[in-house]
Amino acid sequence: MTTYQPDAETVATQTLSSDELLQEATGVNYVEVIQTVISSMAQEDSAMVSQTEVGHLWKFKYGSVEVFVQLTGSTDDDTLTVWSSVLGLPAKDEPQLMRKLLEMNGAETFEARFAIVNDRVVVISSRTVAELSPGEISRTITIVATIADNNDELLQQQFGQ
Repeated sequence: MTTYQPDAETVATQTLSSDELLQEATGVNYVEVIQTVISSMAQEDSAMVSQTEVGHLWKFKYGSVEVFVQLTGSTDDDTLTVWSSVLGLPAKDEPQLMRKLLEMNGAETFEARFAIVNDRVVVISSRTVAELSPGEISRTITIVATIADNNDELLQQQFGQ
């Protein structure tokens, strides 16, 4: 009995990448959608991307802020996270800052929110990729970038050290 041993070229052409598997399973190529959204928003060719074992990470400049987009993988349990730093901590009058951020979270941030990550106030939005549409990707990136850009200078002026 002989066994079939495909050559390396056959294996390479028949093996789908994780991006292709994601597109095949959902009908949406999330990486391509994210890159399209970022290319329409990024300033001065500022967009960069890296791919690691934990997924894709993009960074781009929007107005006065840097925006990060992370896609952890291709399963329903993987996540799309978008964030942008707006203020370093410690800050002046932190109780007033926290009150302002909570009020803004309740009235102005849509699906995003202000949070503290690694001693930085950030605007962030995160969700699983289950049933994620291209429109939701675009909206999430746009909301985070716009809220961060609209508020970073004011927050830094009012509460920065």
